Amino acid sequence: MSAKPITHLDRLCIHTITTKPWAIEESAKNFAAAGVKGITVWRDALVGRDIKKTGDLLRNEGLSIVSLCRGGFFPSTDPVKRQAAIDDNRRAIEEAHALGTDLIVLVCGADPGQALATSRQQIREGIEKLIPEASAAGVRLAIEPLHPMYADTRSAINTLGQANDLCEAIQSPWVGVAADVYHLWWDPSLEQEIYRCGANNHLFAFHICDWKSPTIDLLNDRGLMGEGCVPIPLIRSWVEKAGFDGFMEVEIFSNLYWQQDQAKFLQKIIEAYKNC
Repeated sequence: MSAKPITHLDRLCIHTITTKPWAIEESAKNFAAAGVKGITVWRDALVGRDIKKTGDLLRNEGLSIVSLCRGGFFPSTDPVKRQAAIDDNRRAIEEAHALGTDLIVLVCGADPGQALATSRQQIREGIEKLIPEASAAGVRLAIEPLHPMYADTRSAINTLGQANDLCEAIQSPWVGVAADVYHLWWDPSLEQEIYRCGANNHLFAFHICDWKSPTIDLLNDRGLMGEGCVPIPLIRSWVEKAGFDGFMEVEIFSNLYWQQDQAKFLQKIIEAYKNC
């Protein structure tokens, strides 16, 4: 049975990348005015800004800062690049702490010049190196499994089962999962893996959008909830049965919607969220 429709916005979070044409200050003002309660900040939105003051601005608008996106990209055949990734992730932890959020989403990365198994081992090693800094800053790390079409360069972690395996291997309360329906909806093991994730308290975040059919761009043609073939209410029911009661984060990459009036797009997001 699918989850019941939503009539309020208390659990609605929108990523800054979703309304990319807006600066973060404009996003914050408009999200809050529309009744949205959460915001996930992409690191590019912070460039040139005092991060602590930006966090204060978001909270003063009444927004919860759900997470910082993104860290990761650990694997490389080049050890110098692997160390550079660790250093960048340490900066991300510092940014999250300054911003005032306790969660970083990890897009883990991959290198097509090596086996996926090697990339996965480098991902584990990279995350394990960050745990001391993450725990000291009070910042959790959420592994986001990505659709297999991104296994070449974006992520060698492609199923929720793989993410669960990695969390269980690392065994740290600071490491969990961000589940994005766009990447996971096709997986026949999804329901069981969501429950496994919940049983181990690893489900840190839940991202929503839709897979348009046909899709014309594998990165930047995501749809509004209800616009494609993802059974979002059903997946949401599994997530909530697994014990998740956090924000539902709208993360839409769309050349189509970025070209439109963002105020009108925001209203479309809210309506789609209520009906998803």
